[in-house]
Amino acid sequence: MPASPTAPPAPGSIKRVVAASLVGTTIEWYDFFLYGSAAALVFNKLFFPSSDPLVGTLLAFLTYAVGFAARPLGGIVFGHYGDRIGRKKLLVLSLLMMGGATFAMGLLPTHAAIGAGAPVLLTVLRLVQGFALGGEWGGAVLLVSEHGGDKHRGFWAAWPQAGAPGGNLLATGVLALLAAVQSDAAFLAWGWRIPFLLSGVLVVFGLWIRLSVSESPVFLEAQRRAAEDAAAGLKEKPPVVQVFRDGWRQVLTAIGTRLGENISYYILTAFLLVYVTSHLKLPKSDALNAVLIGSAVHFVAIPLWGALSDRIGRRPVTLIGAVGMAGWAFAFFALLDTRSFPVIALAVTIGLLLHGAMYGPQAAFISEMFDTKVRYSGASMGSQLASIIGGALAPIIAVELLKDYGSSVPVSVYLCLAAVVTALTVLVARETRGRDLAQDGPVAAVPAQARGRHDSVPLGG
Repeated sequence: MPASPTAPPAPGSIKRVVAASLVGTTIEWYDFFLYGSAAALVFNKLFFPSSDPLVGTLLAFLTYAVGFAARPLGGIVFGHYGDRIGRKKLLVLSLLMMGGATFAMGLLPTHAAIGAGAPVLLTVLRLVQGFALGGEWGGAVLLVSEHGGDKHRGFWAAWPQAGAPGGNLLATGVLALLAAVQSDAAFLAWGWRIPFLLSGVLVVFGLWIRLSVSESPVFLEAQRRAAEDAAAGLKEKPPVVQVFRDGWRQVLTAIGTRLGENISYYILTAFLLVYVTSHLKLPKSDALNAVLIGSAVHFVAIPLWGALSDRIGRRPVTLIGAVGMAGWAFAFFALLDTRSFPVIALAVTIGLLLHGAMYGPQAAFISEMFDTKVRYSGASMGSQLASIIGGALAPIIAVELLKDYGSSVPVSVYLCLAAVVTALTVLVARETRGRDLAQDGPVAAVPAQARGRHDSVPLGG
């Protein structure tokens, strides 16, 4: 008798799927975060020269934001085709696009060589990066969510999420190593190109892993049903239309759930580099090493938070992170101001632990909000629209606040408010733990053994 579409596969199978998603997301986030670190340390000098260092940094972060602006478009395009032809094919394409753009950045001439053409070319490549990443997240977490069973989905789906700190760990580690073995002049002259060119090697490895896994069984079953409907003369509207028509509440919930998480992450990592080097006048190695230590702990913590969400629910774990971050927003900068490296590393690590509580359950939480036929589109749109008002603007707003007020207090208030938005969103959202992803419909009760005391789960997309 054939297995149910959501029956948990053999352990080796789910581990291969998790490995493929994790390796791919780590490489893609490495590429994306590498730009963020370079924007704070290199691009402000080489591509956006200015007499005021903070102005140059602000311009560099504006191109950083351009990458985020392209992400919703990438989410819509990749989501549409991912819901129509499959998750795996689109994940291979996203990896190729991201790696190619990052490799090309390592070959770019600077402003001193070709003038205004340098930042233009950099911005175009950043747009390609953002477009590719917009399609990566939804496909990676869905491939794992739809392969794994209902009971441990939070744990398994959190592993692609760990690709974010994994990529940041890799990017920051490479930059920290170069900073340790090179003079500032050598790093600025040519050393910064090495991490970008390394992306080409990483992409080849990522493709080898990603091509080895099978398509999502839940998607294949949905595709079979869609073919039967088409044969019967039934036509469906494009996934993006269905999402905006029937699933706009879920999209708004996904945006609110991500807002505090997204803003906090880029302040804790990207803006931290600016604050420590430009405001506190400390060596860039202090900031890079603090992020390195925090990212290592973050990488381990994310799946553990996901596993906890399998036991107590997605909402309670997310609330732990959001409420904790609202308070930590003020302690964080006070600890940075001590100018003590161990204290700075502790501040970053605790901040990323709290971020992990919001981020770990998120893949399963958002995946469970949508039906299979629109899940890639819905999850991608909710996630990537949040990235525009969240991560895209966070470093820019933080730099501008620091520039205008000369104090970290306004930045703390901004971070606190973002965390409060996420907490309020999660408080009014319904619990999704235990949902059978193969079952579509407006509302379905979660089995008692899976949900404990949780309410019924919205399934519509």
